[in-house]
Amino acid sequence: MPAIELKDKEYVLKSARDLGVKFIRLWFTDILGFLKNVAITIEELEEALEEGVGFDGSSIEGFTRSEESDMVALPDPNTFAVLPWRPKANAVARMFCDIVRPGGEPFEGDPRYVLKQNLKKAAELGYTFYVGPELEHFYFKSAEEPIPLDAGGYFDLTPLDLASNLRRETILALEELGIGVEFSHHEVAPSQHEIDFRYADALTMADNVMTYRLVTKEIALEHGVYATFMPKPMAGQNGSGMHVNISLFKGERNAFFDPNDPAHLSGVAKSFLAGILKHVREFTVVTNQWVNSYKRLTPGYEAPAYVTWALTNRADLVRVPRAKPGKEEACRIELRSPDPACNPYLAFSAILAAGLDGIRKKESLPPEAQTNVASLSPAERSQKGIQALPRDLGEAIEAASGSALLKSALGDHIYSSFLRNKQMEWEKYCSAVTDFDLKTYLPLL
Repeated sequence: MPAIELKDKEYVLKSARDLGVKFIRLWFTDILGFLKNVAITIEELEEALEEGVGFDGSSIEGFTRSEESDMVALPDPNTFAVLPWRPKANAVARMFCDIVRPGGEPFEGDPRYVLKQNLKKAAELGYTFYVGPELEHFYFKSAEEPIPLDAGGYFDLTPLDLASNLRRETILALEELGIGVEFSHHEVAPSQHEIDFRYADALTMADNVMTYRLVTKEIALEHGVYATFMPKPMAGQNGSGMHVNISLFKGERNAFFDPNDPAHLSGVAKSFLAGILKHVREFTVVTNQWVNSYKRLTPGYEAPAYVTWALTNRADLVRVPRAKPGKEEACRIELRSPDPACNPYLAFSAILAAGLDGIRKKESLPPEAQTNVASLSPAERSQKGIQALPRDLGEAIEAASGSALLKSALGDHIYSSFLRNKQMEWEKYCSAVTDFDLKTYLPLL
């Protein structure tokens, strides 16, 4: 893998002045993955790079209680980039921040810090964790109701694909921000689209996912339309996923690759995959964190519903892509359950923790699924020992409760705060009177 370019503080100060930057947005996320922002001017940049910018952490979801609310956002110089959709005069740049306490110690409730801790555990075993997510999204005429812009289907071209220009401008903006894009296309559902990133280390990629979601929405708004990463905005159509392509490297070598294995998967790759299969029910609450997420994870819409893996079948939870067989750099596994509305820092942390647990314990990979599991009867699935993914957020919370692995991956603070937040969401949903209730029961009862 290519070396990561590091930017120091002097580089950032010089670049900001040379590029005519006036404002710098300091970005970080809450535990749910919502992007937060505080803006400073160029005159404050040097001090911010040295000392950070203080803020009230008690106002951020899942951060801290009011009696211990002082937090500091410390900019990461490696993430400096100018926002291309803002005016060139008095330009606006952004940097992601690490959240620390006033004394300088890392804040355990910062999702970016959590991912760094998990990457450190991988590094202690000699591994670098690389991911290449495939994020899907919809364009609608407004945020009020899901009215598609087109009736296009998979890989369709204009005139059916009316959002080609939106995708084009989004990709150009991402590339100006230094984010590599492999390809983009129209997806299966009407007005559904996908942009795939060139794979990178997990911390860089989590930052890229947060940037991409904002860029997509900003470009859409400029054209008077609404972009959404909601997992299942339309009944009867495919939902939006975030398939995550995964590999571990040791130095320049892909630790997942074995040229002598029929599937080109090393023992490390098989144990990592086995760890994911073993723990996926526990971490699904993180990779699929919303009530709406589980409307997507149902059979019949190209989303996984069962804990299986396969070399070719695209309906399984994990598949081993075969597009470039025998090419070491391309060897990877693809986890298909996450959706694009997750917190990428926490999602990548949970996935990595599960895989590393499989490696440490030398977990054995169960047999590959040889058929469409959804076509089997419940009795047949039970006989084969095939588990289902959680059917709803309530079941996902239950599967995560008491999970030693998830608690270790997220840390005590985020683990408890996150599950508490999800429990509140689930209880609110269960007590809500929905459109389904009214249309089904009001005429009958």
